Amino acid sequence: MNADGRSVRIIEWEDLDKRKFFTLGIVMTLAIRATVYPASLIRTRLQVQKGKSVYKGTADAFAKIARAEGARGLYRGFLVNALTIVSGQAYVTTYELARQYVSRFSDSNALKSLVAGGCASLVAQSITVPIDVISQHLMIQGKDSGAMGRFHLCATEGSALPLGRWRIVAAEILRADGPAGFYRGYTASLLTYIPNSAVWWPFYHAYTEQLASVAPEGCPSLALQAVAGPLAALTANTVTNPMDVVRTRIQVEGKSSIVGTVRQLLAEEGAWGFTKGLSARLISSVPTTVVIVVGYETLKKLSLRAELIDSRCL
Repeated sequence: MNADGRSVRIIEWEDLDKRKFFTLGIVMTLAIRATVYPASLIRTRLQVQKGKSVYKGTADAFAKIARAEGARGLYRGFLVNALTIVSGQAYVTTYELARQYVSRFSDSNALKSLVAGGCASLVAQSITVPIDVISQHLMIQGKDSGAMGRFHLCATEGSALPLGRWRIVAAEILRADGPAGFYRGYTASLLTYIPNSAVWWPFYHAYTEQLASVAPEGCPSLALQAVAGPLAALTANTVTNPMDVVRTRIQVEGKSSIVGTVRQLLAEEGAWGFTKGLSARLISSVPTTVVIVVGYETLKKLSLRAELIDSRCL
């Protein structure tokens, strides 16, 4: 609660009708992933390329991909990536359960958000990394993408890679690295997404409370949350982007050492190399986070247990 006694009510796990929550959550997750996927593809290609050998930046990458591969080129690997819907549901479930558990020992919203965000990312990344490894290889198999990654598949001109290509990529990874290849970059992923999630949630709630303290009386809580979410995303993404670059390089180029990848990136491109893909990440994070926050908070309100609707829908 802020200084003037106003606060934004948080809907907790025990308030939810779980059947509604999971059903609506699947639909929402798929819609969000379809919306943000082109930005993820562009970010991956920017992070993997050497210097500016193929694309000069986010806008240039978008224009070249759209021109050379058509709109479907921006969705290479999407059907495989959509399987991460499982990890999305695991993430929100773990987050809410962890908040509930920590609340037994502390009433601090910041502490509950920090611990729950970190735990949620640990569980989600354990499911997501194998899917990411395959989908990232599909993302970079474009006409104009040059010699990116280890495996080069011939795509049909002007079209996205056929669904069957994921099997070829999976077979190549298995042949080259064995089963462990599907978890290449797992440590780097944890070092990227656990801090990102652990930072995002406390900042999200903190920004929401700060905005509530200066907003006009009667301002809808959803409007405050829609502003707080992007602010938290800008903070978290900027902090964790260097490790995100390292993670992508490891997963796509077959590297095995975080330290070695960092040294190579510094030697080849200097400190600026760690900012690669940041603009694409930030450009996509604002509208994406608005959608996610509004969608998630609306999802929780729609999933309230019937007897709580009048008291908790603020």
